[in-house]
Amino acid sequence: MKIFAIFGNPIKHSKSPIIHKLFANQLNIVQQYEKIYVPINNFNNVINHFFKNGGLGANITVPFKKMAYNICDLLTQRGINSGVVNTLKITKKNQILGDNTDGIGLLKDLKRINFIYKNSNILLIGAGGAAQGIIYPLINFGCTIMITNRTYKKSCHLLKYFNNKKNINIIKIEDINNKKINYDLIINATSSSIKGVIPNISSSIIHSNVFCYDLFYSNKITPFLDWCLYHGAKKISDGLGMLIEQAAYSFFLWHGIMPNTTLILKKFKTNNYF
Repeated sequence: MKIFAIFGNPIKHSKSPIIHKLFANQLNIVQQYEKIYVPINNFNNVINHFFKNGGLGANITVPFKKMAYNICDLLTQRGINSGVVNTLKITKKNQILGDNTDGIGLLKDLKRINFIYKNSNILLIGAGGAAQGIIYPLINFGCTIMITNRTYKKSCHLLKYFNNKKNINIIKIEDINNKKINYDLIINATSSSIKGVIPNISSSIIHSNVFCYDLFYSNKITPFLDWCLYHGAKKISDGLGMLIEQAAYSFFLWHGIMPNTTLILKKFKTNNYF
């Protein structure tokens, strides 16, 4: 039996086991996929124990994507570009290969729902591993990104990591109301919706034509998207589509075959797997 798992804290909300079960059923692959709660200061021990006991691949969610990057022996180009990883695989030489499928998964979903185009002006809320993992594919696609975060210093660190890339800048969260920049797409990459709160950000960024996207997903509207609607947004989406797309790229890394994500997304919604 091939064994895979997702590691995070919190992890109870994760729908990755359901998605990977749907992938496996679709492609007639026998595997075991579970979710594993990791104490904040014990990631390395938990993930190493998993691989030493037969684990072949792992998905990594908040807040461990940078830690996962640091334990890798090898990295894909996407992993190198991002500086954080959400997917691990044990190679035939027993080395840990790290990949980041978040950015490509998000971009594919944004294209699917027509929330993005080549010169989109994006406000990215958040400067943690989730934000870092999606930046490169978006600027590579041709978008301009403005990063804001509760802690300005973290925004500075993120900008420094991507300092050889154009079309990326930072703004203090308290200065957003003063700049009067018109954004085409606003992405919430913070963990606020997991906690049931919203980022402390000015409502001046919201208008009827802006696309609002929350990386978090839920069976009901997320707090961030509810806030966006209240302040006049008309076009919103949570991160379920991204979740399925990034999972498909992880599945491909492990098995060498790509699931049909359109069918899985439809099945997920039809059967209300939340």
